[in-house]
Amino acid sequence: MSAPLANTLRPGHSRHSTLQRLLHSVSFDAGALVVVFWVICAIVGAHGLIHDPYAADPLNALLPPSAEHWFGTDSLGRDVFARVIAGARDILTIAPLATLLGTALGTLLGLITGYWRGWVDDTLGRLIDATLALPLVIVALFVLTAVGTSNLAVILVIGLVFTPIVARTVRAATLNEVHLDYVAAARLRGDAALTIMVIEVLPNVTGPVIVEATIRLGYAIFTVATLSFLGFGIQPPSPDWGLAIAENYPLIAGGAWWTVVFDALATASLVVGVNLLADGVRAAADR
Repeated sequence: MSAPLANTLRPGHSRHSTLQRLLHSVSFDAGALVVVFWVICAIVGAHGLIHDPYAADPLNALLPPSAEHWFGTDSLGRDVFARVIAGARDILTIAPLATLLGTALGTLLGLITGYWRGWVDDTLGRLIDATLALPLVIVALFVLTAVGTSNLAVILVIGLVFTPIVARTVRAATLNEVHLDYVAAARLRGDAALTIMVIEVLPNVTGPVIVEATIRLGYAIFTVATLSFLGFGIQPPSPDWGLAIAENYPLIAGGAWWTVVFDALATASLVVGVNLLADGVRAAADR
């Protein structure tokens, strides 16, 4: 995946034409609709909903979908529809922040390893390769077991795990830039290495960074949901989708499928929407 991404948005590419292609991309438009819908749900939260997503009503537990409870109720009598809508807030807070952290650190690391060759690149490159060999979720589980579970811990762990992945992509893009004339001219002017990396090189590797960030966001959403399902992510009483699936999964055997299916569909739709966004961004940048 690194090689194609490293060739996106080279100097001379028209950012205006790239934006035009992006706005006319069916994949991007479809993904944007899905993501915007869930972002609105995350912003609105429980406000304006008929039922309180946190209010338990044991007398109306496990009711199937109906006109009063569109998605039915769970084992505590809480309205599933209200909880699905409110559940977007935590996942759309944690996943973007983790992605932003991983992208920022990965971009910095990629610029350093791509600009400074030799022992710097060799040392950091070996560390990156070693980290990439470890499964993301397994690493997250080990770290969260050691440091404890909290929203901040999940953000830090996912962000740090994403860092070497982003760094590899940015390094490849930086290697394509450092031998070009505009970098040589900056060196002849006596510009500091940090100035060249930030002012000269970084704007020309923005394309790969944006594409990588959108891809990582999809993985972050899936990872947050997975960690919550396993009990290491978002904690009760949050209506988080992964947590709701874990809490209600045993009820499927009793026929209460609605307590799980709608949360699973919400998670899947958000991940698919972000992936469509990423496909649209990558296609627009590659042309």
